[in-house]
Amino acid sequence: MSLLRCRHLWIVAVLALTAAAASVASAENYPARPVRVIVPFAPGGSTDIIARIVAQELSRQLGQPFVIENVAGASGNIGTGRAARAAPDGYTVLFAYSSYVTNPFIFEKVPYDPSRDLVPVTLMVTSPAVLAVHPSLPVGKVKDLVVLIRANPGKLNYASGGTGTQPHLAAEQFRLSLGLDIVHVPFNGGGPALTSLVAGHTPIGFTTLSPTMPYIKAAKLRALAVTSKARAVPDVPTMKAAGYPGIDGDTWVGVLVPAGTDDQIIAILNREIVKVLNLPTVNERLLGLGYETVGNRPGEYAAQLRAELVKWSKVVHLAGIKPQ
Repeated sequence: MSLLRCRHLWIVAVLALTAAAASVASAENYPARPVRVIVPFAPGGSTDIIARIVAQELSRQLGQPFVIENVAGASGNIGTGRAARAAPDGYTVLFAYSSYVTNPFIFEKVPYDPSRDLVPVTLMVTSPAVLAVHPSLPVGKVKDLVVLIRANPGKLNYASGGTGTQPHLAAEQFRLSLGLDIVHVPFNGGGPALTSLVAGHTPIGFTTLSPTMPYIKAAKLRALAVTSKARAVPDVPTMKAAGYPGIDGDTWVGVLVPAGTDDQIIAILNREIVKVLNLPTVNERLLGLGYETVGNRPGEYAAQLRAELVKWSKVVHLAGIKPQ
C-alpha cells in the first residue's frame, strides 16, 4: 500500500472518530439551544393544545425553550413535509397526528415518505372514535344497527368530521367488513357533524369521543360502541366486545424527528416526554381533552406505524377515498 493511500485512510479514520466524538458530545449536551416543535395544524386544535402542554414541561425539564411553530395546510402535509426536510440534529421535532399514516394514501402526492423521512420518538396519546346514534333510531346494540341497515339498503346515512378522518376510516372498516349499504355524509369538522347527529338529520355518526360525551351523558345521543382496543367508557363496549373485531380508528398524537437524528438524542426525547406524560397534572389535562396517555418506546411506536400504514392503505383503496 502506498504511503499516500495510508495517509488518506488515516485522515478518513481520524475524521470519522472526530465526527463520532462530536455526536456523542452533542447528545450529552442536548439540548444546547431552543428546539423547534412543528405542529402541522393551526393553533387551537387538539394537536396544538397537546403540543403546548408537553412543550411547556419539556422546556422546564430540559432548560431550553421548545418553541411551537404552527405550519398548517393540506391536512397536515405541509408541516410534516417541512419537518421531514429539516436537519437531523434534534432541534426540529414533529408532533404528528394520526393523519400522518393515512394522508399518503388519500392524497395523490405528499411531501414526505412515512416509512423513510421521519423516525419515531414516542406515541403520546390516543383517543377512540365512538359509534353513536340519534335516540329516535330503534337500536340499542351494534348488531341491531347492522340489522336495520341491511333492512334499509342505501336509505340510512352516517356523519363524520370529514373525509379521511380517523372516525371516517373506522366507519369504512365497519361498512366494508360487513358489506353494508350506508351513505357517508362528511362535514367540515367534528362540530358540524355532531350538530347534524344530535338534530337527527344524520341518524348515525362516527365521531371523536371527547366532544360526543356530553351529548351521550345528556341522553341526546346513544353510544353503541367505541373503536379502541380497551373499554374507554363505562357501559359502552368496544367494537370487538360487540362482536366486530378489527374495527378500530383511534386518533393519536405522536412525536417524530427527521431520519438520521442521533439515537442518543431520540432516547433523551423519549425519556423526557414519557416523564412529562406521567406527571399527574399533565395526565389530568390530557384526559380532560379526551386523550389517554401512552408514552411507549420508539421501536413500539415504529411497529404501530408500520401496521397502520398497511391497514389504512387497504381501507382507503377499497373504499375509494379521495380528498375533497
